[in-house]
Amino acid sequence: MAELSGKTICQTFLEQAARRSDQVALREKEFGIWQRITWQQYREHVTNFALGLKALGFLRGDHLAIISENCREWLYAELGAIALGGVTVGVYPTSPYAEVQYVVNHADARFVVCEDQEQTDKILEVWEELPGLQKIIVVDMKGLRNYNKESIISFREVEEIGRNLSAENLGLFAAEVAQGSPEDVCIMIYTSGTTGKPKGAMINHRNIEATTISTIAAINPTPEDTVVSYLPLCHVAEKIFTLFLPLFVGYPVNFAENIATIQADLREIAPTIFLGVPRIWEKLQSAVLINIKETSPFKRWLYQRCMAVGRRRSELLLKHWPVGMGLRLLDFMAYWLMFRALQNYVGLRRAHFCFSAAAKVSPEVLRFFHDIGIRVKEGYGMTECTGLSFIHMGDDIKLGTVGKPIDIIEFKISADGELLKRGPSIFVGYYKNEEATKEMVVDGWLHTGDIAALDEDGHLRIVDRKKDIIITSGGKNIAPSEIENALTTSLFIKEAIVVGEGRNYLAALLQIDFDNVSKWAIDKGITFTNFKNLSGLPEVRELIKAEVEIVNQQFARVENIRRFKLLTKELDHDDDEMTATMKIRRANVYRKFAAEIDEVYR
Repeated sequence: MAELSGKTICQTFLEQAARRSDQVALREKEFGIWQRITWQQYREHVTNFALGLKALGFLRGDHLAIISENCREWLYAELGAIALGGVTVGVYPTSPYAEVQYVVNHADARFVVCEDQEQTDKILEVWEELPGLQKIIVVDMKGLRNYNKESIISFREVEEIGRNLSAENLGLFAAEVAQGSPEDVCIMIYTSGTTGKPKGAMINHRNIEATTISTIAAINPTPEDTVVSYLPLCHVAEKIFTLFLPLFVGYPVNFAENIATIQADLREIAPTIFLGVPRIWEKLQSAVLINIKETSPFKRWLYQRCMAVGRRRSELLLKHWPVGMGLRLLDFMAYWLMFRALQNYVGLRRAHFCFSAAAKVSPEVLRFFHDIGIRVKEGYGMTECTGLSFIHMGDDIKLGTVGKPIDIIEFKISADGELLKRGPSIFVGYYKNEEATKEMVVDGWLHTGDIAALDEDGHLRIVDRKKDIIITSGGKNIAPSEIENALTTSLFIKEAIVVGEGRNYLAALLQIDFDNVSKWAIDKGITFTNFKNLSGLPEVRELIKAEVEIVNQQFARVENIRRFKLLTKELDHDDDEMTATMKIRRANVYRKFAAEIDEVYR
């Protein structure tokens, strides 16, 4: 590992902005037209917002919350607050009122940046329960004309105040940045809260620099690369690719219009580096497969022939075996006949580094992309270790594993199979929760809560969360996530929750993929009215039963799903059944659907 510089991320930002002054740093679409922000303009926006915040009374050590989709203003606000010695706290824009109130209040935020009227309303709804909050800074003031302006100020107005202050004191911003120390906590990231209230993980400049330098060594990004920012910036994985790496490497960031348009945005932006969570990879694969089903018989035949060639090529590459001349010629033909079009369709033809993170993904999903020539790697990390800690490096890819540790990470596996890690990226601790911090970090070792195993090639495999392991009445330990991942590779199953703790066999709660199942039903001439009605149809149950039986063939008999129940509603973040990052809150689901689970076992 390279030696740490001891600089703060804002000191690094100023150096990068000076080095690349007129080069493009950020792109964002407004009214269908891409707006370009140079590094010099980037610095000016951050400077103006920081000094405007200072003029409003923001002090060193204060906390700034941000509730917004990914946009330029998020980065201006984050770097601006950190430049003043403050701490930023991201809040998921999909969070309901109660969750917003909890995070903003627990984090002791004095100021909050809201994207628009919708997010502002969430704060105003719980204003009386946020005694420490002084001001709401709003990016898009549309719809707020008749609101009480005592507690609200526009983002542009804050920048204007800062611009005036900067003109009066040209060295003020640089002086504020110079006061920063690498040991200062600068970002607080709240955990997803799958088992209880979210906890605020405190991360300092040293953590960020250590992780970023090691990530650069592992993936080799360059200033000529480009990324698309679309996953929530509350999440540490997106922060790495949208905030940390650009500050150190200097490549431009493109903001997607929104998560719903990501496939169209990918085709337009054509990034060279792409981070996707399992759900995104599954959606991209599903989109291809559905489109292939709708083509002519000849095109389907051609697709199958080309995929057979791609499978043979990817098998050899994954085993590090040479690809013969005959197969290379066939693969060349398959590329021009099929794979190039598929790569363009998903928007990743130019991507040289594709990455799946944030949760376990089915190896078969990733194998699909390898077959069409997109070599997706898998990685593993945690908020508490500032993101990335394991990854497939170079051509050393082994599907079903998360690769090898980046050079700052030391690890071991405890007697009960739990993965332990230590290194300079390990977080400072949980905000206002010393007890939880002591449970998490013991003698310098971070207890991940993940059961892991090391294979003969030194690749790490994450088995499951320690607390999620199911012990059947026969004493068999079963990792439900592997079975769930296999189930959700089906085009027709969106969510799967395996149950069976203390029971004599496994069962599952399954949620259909409404888009794909409804299309299937229409093609079959089956009528339905809504999600609940569609899920209850006997034809749909038979469809899902066939999919479950296919998955059962991949596992030992004790791991087979003997019975299942189709949910009559979609699992939702607002109903506290999923986290903002779309992870299942198992305890809540078990409690809410206790009657359905009992029915399965009757």
